[in-house]
Amino acid sequence: MTNNQKNKCHAIIHSGAVVAAAGNAVPIPGVGIAVDTVALTTMAMGLSDVLGGKIKEDVAKGLAMAALKKTALHQPIKVITKEVSKIVPILGQIVSAGIAVLFLEAAGWALVNDIENEIKLLN
Repeated sequence: MTNNQKNKCHAIIHSGAVVAAAGNAVPIPGVGIAVDTVALTTMAMGLSDVLGGKIKEDVAKGLAMAALKKTALHQPIKVITKEVSKIVPILGQIVSAGIAVLFLEAAGWALVNDIENEIKLLN
């Protein structure tokens, strides 16, 4: 991956994480997971373009779900804390949004690795 590609990937991942943080600030448990999935699907499509591949939305969704699952299995306490914290007014939404940023950043870079591996297999 070139420095230019890495910078573009960073911008896509960070933007997606910020959008997911806003969605995770909603004080309803479960909404965050839906927002995370949409953000990761959008990220996958953008990252694929940057890395020289073209994937369809259903493939991006599959990659997003795999990255979400992989990250959740490596960081289960963060996932649980993110959803449970929403019970606490105001502070809970701040905590949930902050954890969402960290979670989506990690999942985004996992997506980059998965997409790079998929592109290598196709070539």
